[in-house]
Amino acid sequence: MRPYISFLIKNKTLRYKEFRSYLNMRVALILALNMQMTIVSYLVYQLTKDPWSLGMIGICEVVPAIGFSFFTGHFSDQHEKRNLMMWCITGFAATSLVYMVLSLPSFQQMAGVTTTVWLMYAVVFIGGATRAFASPANFSLMGLLVPRKHYANASTWSSTAWQTGAVAGPLLAGVVMAAFNYTISYAIVFLIQLYSLVAILRIPRKPLTNKPTAPMLQSLKEGLTFVFRTQVILAALALDMFAVLFGGAVALLPVYATDILQVGEVGFGWLRAAPGIGAIVSLLILSIVPLNKNAGKKLLLSLVGFGVAIIIFGISKNFYLSFVMLLMSGMLDAVSVVIRWTILQLYTPDEMRGRVAAVNTMFISSSNELGAAESGFTARLMGTVTAVVFGGCMTIGVVAFTWLKAPKLRELQLDGKS
Repeated sequence: MRPYISFLIKNKTLRYKEFRSYLNMRVALILALNMQMTIVSYLVYQLTKDPWSLGMIGICEVVPAIGFSFFTGHFSDQHEKRNLMMWCITGFAATSLVYMVLSLPSFQQMAGVTTTVWLMYAVVFIGGATRAFASPANFSLMGLLVPRKHYANASTWSSTAWQTGAVAGPLLAGVVMAAFNYTISYAIVFLIQLYSLVAILRIPRKPLTNKPTAPMLQSLKEGLTFVFRTQVILAALALDMFAVLFGGAVALLPVYATDILQVGEVGFGWLRAAPGIGAIVSLLILSIVPLNKNAGKKLLLSLVGFGVAIIIFGISKNFYLSFVMLLMSGMLDAVSVVIRWTILQLYTPDEMRGRVAAVNTMFISSSNELGAAESGFTARLMGTVTAVVFGGCMTIGVVAFTWLKAPKLRELQLDGKS
């Protein structure tokens, strides 16, 4: 442990005060958002007992995340990033207040279960729209806080901060749901979001560099054209989108926790946190051992392992085996996240960061939220276990296709930008 603590102290990226404030903001915000969505998904399933309702949550989040991304990248490049993130966090906090009202038993009795659930879908939609603005602003802001030579290390720390929130969020959500009630749980989410707002305000405003002057549609076209002409970026984004799209077992965890493994709220929190715990383990290792050499092969092989872990999780009826497989899926997925994030930072010009990040949001939202919709639909069509196993097999198939069709990604070396 001592050598690692010494490394943290000497790490040049962490010496930047503004970057440390950014990490504090990122941990708190992701913690709060993961708590929020864990509570939403569990509550909605308890109200409906229908796996498709979990898929609907994914649809309501992905539609605005993709649709708004067509112009949020241009908007981000046109505006100061710190303030944009500040307003996005404020919007997320507002959704928590609305969820608090919707979670009140008195409101549900007055409005009815169906109306309450549809109102929750509407708030999820608003949260997805807010995230469409937050993602390019967050990506662009990080690139302004550290020198270019530290981007790879900064990407690892940023991903570590994200995964820390992703782990702690579901765990804390499970504990507070079991100990208190849904309303108090949302109140805690709101307080954590206020902390993230304080953290972002500790970063000074950043002047705009190379503000785009082209009309919005032309600006969007430039961002899309850049991504589609840069084969390494396009291949990495497409691979992540389709691989995780079919491997979206996390969306069905309320079904596993309630009906298959029968572990209740706390067990659900641990299952939801397991991928994040695995990711943190990987990211702590990657903060010391870089992925520069043979990065493309490591990306592809890690996603094959991800697919295998999802298949084993799907057929498992033992809580501990299921937890370990979700843990492994997070460890392997973290490798692809770091590589993809580093590719975007290295290959994207400063003046296009917002637009490229918006395109990235379209891909990532497609993989996560459409994956949730796909899981909900296939679970209703073929059964929960079969749907998860099918998704894992499809993930492996996507990786095999990419290995054959994207030689530049397969031979990627991040140290030499080949």
